[in-house]
Amino acid sequence: MSEATERMDRAVEAAKEDFATVRTGRANPQLFQRLMVDYYGTPTPLQQLASLQNPEARTLIVTPYDKSALKAIEDAIRDMPNLGANPTNDGNIVRITMPELTAERRKEYVKLVRTKAEDAKVRIRGIRRQIKDDLDALKDEIGEDDIVRAEKELDALTKAHVDKVDEALKHKEAELLEV
Repeated sequence: MSEATERMDRAVEAAKEDFATVRTGRANPQLFQRLMVDYYGTPTPLQQLASLQNPEARTLIVTPYDKSALKAIEDAIRDMPNLGANPTNDGNIVRITMPELTAERRKEYVKLVRTKAEDAKVRIRGIRRQIKDDLDALKDEIGEDDIVRAEKELDALTKAHVDKVDEALKHKEAELLEV
């Protein structure tokens, strides 16, 4: 059961991290959490190459530690899917101004977040199925009552984690639809 709890907690955290990569009306450094930059032929996470600052609601400033990586960072940001921002480079920093989200774009993002939430719920249910199979394999070693009790605990655990994903989804949807 502790293994199930740990794995389901990781699935919920992964879902929350996934939600953070979907942009809302304001600029958020977490949007670039998974951005890989081609740095001297090696894909490198942006956090290892630059600092991110958020001086205004819709502006992000990326300050590279190595000025020679400036062009690579700018290209990686420009090639990011679903961003819609055009980065500008002044020789020292990359400035990213996020465009205002249209109502249509917000609805697309809500659909995307709902899909990500459903994927997380499927992962949680998959973990439940694996643990239930493990319990069924132990039927000969432990009593039927213990198995039934463990399955009830597992169902409660699954429901609690699915509810956490739903709560995170509700929060992200509210954030997306906020004007």
